[in-house]
Amino acid sequence: MNAHVRLGLIGLISLTMPLAACAKQDSTSGSAAAIAPTIAQSSAPQIVTGLPDFTRLVEQVAPGVVNIDATIGGPDEDSAAGAQFDGSQGIDESQIPEIFRQIFGPGLQMPGMDGEGGRMRPRGKSMGSGFIISPDGYILTNNHVVDGSSNVKVKLSDGRSLKAKVVGTDQGYDVALLKIDARNLPSLRMGTANTLKPGQWVVALGSPFGLDHSVTAGVVSATGRTRAGMGGPNYVRFIQTDVAINPGNSGGPLLNTSGEVVGINSQIFSQSGGYMGISFAIPIDLAISAADQLKKTGKVSRAMLGVTMNPEISEAMASKLGLPDTNGVLVTSVQPGSGADKAGIKPMDVITEFNGEKVIDYSDLPSRVAPLPPGTKVSLTVIRDGKPRKVEVTLTALEQKAVGDAGGLQDETDSDGTPGASPAVPQRALGFSVQELPESQRQRLGLPEGGVVISSVSRALAAETGLAPGLVVLQVNRSQISSVADFNKAVAGVKKGDVLMLLVQSPRGVRQFVAVTVGGAG
Repeated sequence: MNAHVRLGLIGLISLTMPLAACAKQDSTSGSAAAIAPTIAQSSAPQIVTGLPDFTRLVEQVAPGVVNIDATIGGPDEDSAAGAQFDGSQGIDESQIPEIFRQIFGPGLQMPGMDGEGGRMRPRGKSMGSGFIISPDGYILTNNHVVDGSSNVKVKLSDGRSLKAKVVGTDQGYDVALLKIDARNLPSLRMGTANTLKPGQWVVALGSPFGLDHSVTAGVVSATGRTRAGMGGPNYVRFIQTDVAINPGNSGGPLLNTSGEVVGINSQIFSQSGGYMGISFAIPIDLAISAADQLKKTGKVSRAMLGVTMNPEISEAMASKLGLPDTNGVLVTSVQPGSGADKAGIKPMDVITEFNGEKVIDYSDLPSRVAPLPPGTKVSLTVIRDGKPRKVEVTLTALEQKAVGDAGGLQDETDSDGTPGASPAVPQRALGFSVQELPESQRQRLGLPEGGVVISSVSRALAAETGLAPGLVVLQVNRSQISSVADFNKAVAGVKKGDVLMLLVQSPRGVRQFVAVTVGGAG
């Protein structure tokens, strides 16, 4: 045997012998105690013991779980137009709502798309789950399971298939309330999501891929997750679990080990369309509140503060605003007549607490405000110019209207192909130039207060901040800008290294603060 190989084997044996000995120490006494006295003498109680058996829970709960079959886009459920959507029908995948891409994936029968803007709306079947919440036939499920449906059928655990009436739906919470004509049905007990903690066992029942009453189990991974980055408004603080959820599970119950419903399985995070270990459920407290409103009025009312928010607070912004960190919500505009307006909140204020709880970022606040009834009084901690103060706000009803995308800032030119007619005012130290906002553009953008339009931006500053020609500057720090003279006055005397907080508006009406460091990028 080669000498190097022989020495290597000897070394390997000498290394593995202590590991093997350690593995045997559980069945020995004296020698093991001498080698590892801290292990042998440990008296700490075992934290986790055994695995749970869910058979009794499932036996009790399963009769109250139903399968939902909805016909989308046409009155005839047997219509030949109800074909699978597999991407071969000439529809761009980007047209499919994000929630459907996450839940259904490619090649599966999907709920219809919005016909807005001339987009096609596929017809077909939507499969989902639901659960009975009262013996007289009220059923909870997801809005996206029945959205756009012309015919909804509910299959009960005893084999009956009954036509269901859609009492009401709410897209913001993704909740739908159905009613079937039946009595003395087995209903589920409602629990609460407020006491859930990461690590708790939870169980899901539903019909993945149409397989009725399938059971999966796992643990709560996190609570209070918002859907920032997943599309849609952030009105829900989701329960995140590792329970296996697949197409068809949507609308089914998430249960605690007492057999109480704590959530409605709603979404998965997936890059493939299938389950990847992360699923989300709507807290049952929120869903029941929505169902009660749907039953009484046919719609869900939500509260609002009356502010729009910046997507982020950068370190430069935090320094300029006198904040200890980048947590909180930076206000970009205040709706006239809203609770925030009446309480004196202004653009460039930072909301750091809501009813005594810390506000982390812009995705955190809507899910705390929206579930409260309009008219509720709340307490905010607001930082203005580095000084915190308490503010009481009476919430008003949320107005259902289209809100511009808070994403990228885009260019726009005037009708003659240029940002404006007046000559640009160079601001070389700032890295960008501005000019008067043409009256036609002011009217088109709905800016009676005026502003100045950015005419040019250095490449470095554009890359660093996202500023672009065509954006309108409405405010510099706390100074309102209605003309170039106002702008020049606001930036007069700035020195290299100073940070300017610019409130800009995009052509789509989205307002956002941008921090510009003087001389930092030019």
